[in-house]
Amino acid sequence: MENFSLILAIVVVTALAFDFTNGFHDTANAMATTISTGALKPKVAVAMSAVLNLAGAFLSVEVANTISKGLVDETGIRPEVIFAALVGAILWNLLTWLVGLPSSSSHALMGGLIGATVASAGIGAVHGDVLVTKVLLPAVAAPVVAGVAAMLATRFSYGIGKNADGDATRKGYRAGQIASAGLVSLAHGTNDAQKTMGIITLALIAGGSIAPGSNPPTWVILSAGLAIALGTYIGGWRIIRTMGKGLTELEPQQGFAAQTSAATAILASSHLGFSLSTTHVVSGSVMGAGLGRKGGVVRWSTATRMLVAWCLTLPAAALVGAGAESVTDLGDWGTAVVAVFLVVASAAIWKISRREVVDASNVNESEEPPGVVTTAIAAVTPPPTGTVTEDLTATIPAPAPVAAVPDPATPPAAAV
Repeated sequence: MENFSLILAIVVVTALAFDFTNGFHDTANAMATTISTGALKPKVAVAMSAVLNLAGAFLSVEVANTISKGLVDETGIRPEVIFAALVGAILWNLLTWLVGLPSSSSHALMGGLIGATVASAGIGAVHGDVLVTKVLLPAVAAPVVAGVAAMLATRFSYGIGKNADGDATRKGYRAGQIASAGLVSLAHGTNDAQKTMGIITLALIAGGSIAPGSNPPTWVILSAGLAIALGTYIGGWRIIRTMGKGLTELEPQQGFAAQTSAATAILASSHLGFSLSTTHVVSGSVMGAGLGRKGGVVRWSTATRMLVAWCLTLPAAALVGAGAESVTDLGDWGTAVVAVFLVVASAAIWKISRREVVDASNVNESEEPPGVVTTAIAAVTPPPTGTVTEDLTATIPAPAPVAAVPDPATPPAAAV
């Protein structure tokens, strides 16, 4: 491996750090519903997800090739540009994790890369057709498709199980949830782990270590798979709480429908090379499953905050990436300043997160405040449901005693 410079080593390490944050940021995508319905214990769930994320990283390189060969002009990119892109992506991941918002790590990476590339080589270095067809359109379509599929699957599940034994049905769907959660984890590895592979491959091409158009080397695939698996095992408990309890209350039937729909969409997108946001897909399927159950409720306040975060992800990461690129362009000392800023900012976010710890012990405690409708319903006291017998017997008071009137013909009694 020739020309493996210090800046290239820094880029590879930073890319693996991003992959780690991607892992704990997206653990909720695979395991939030499984944990919230009690199908698996929290620690068991994240361990299972970590192993399957690692396995999924070896199944395909189509998404990695979309990043390394399609999104930007790889011939005009310097390693410093990729480093700046990763800074924007990591900081956005950490900020959204701090507030417990499921946002797209994929779009954070794309935004950082686009912003840094534009700052370095101009808007012409970004392939707009690839951005639209393989990033933006799937971002809009995938959650809608997964949501509708999950809603229909939920209604079908309740329909075929309405006459079955309730306990047996719940046990069966819990088993199905475990299998479908494993499938989502595997799908996540085939999609999200590859994005880091693509970024490292792009950096190696930019640094002259491998030829343009090369597929990710084996060591890149292995290191990216291990980094995302380790991050997954750490568990992004804040986002798991939001996804599992903040959007809607899920029963096992809904969890199974949501995860199956999400896994299908993610695997299909990975096969086509679409850089899909697993967060968008799973969030859409969870909301669809919430609407699919009769009486189910989606907390639209949480959904609205998530939508705002989704809309801000690309531009916010792009701005940070562009700013970081402007500083790194000043020379080695500029790159050092950006690196120090990334470390200090990350440490500060972690320190703030310790003020209110969310972990495996309290992940299922929802802190979502009740909405206006819920509060109004709770304020109305329902009428009694049992039969009430009222005593309608009227009590007529006795007449007041009348004092006797003395007879004038009767002489008064003689005093003794």
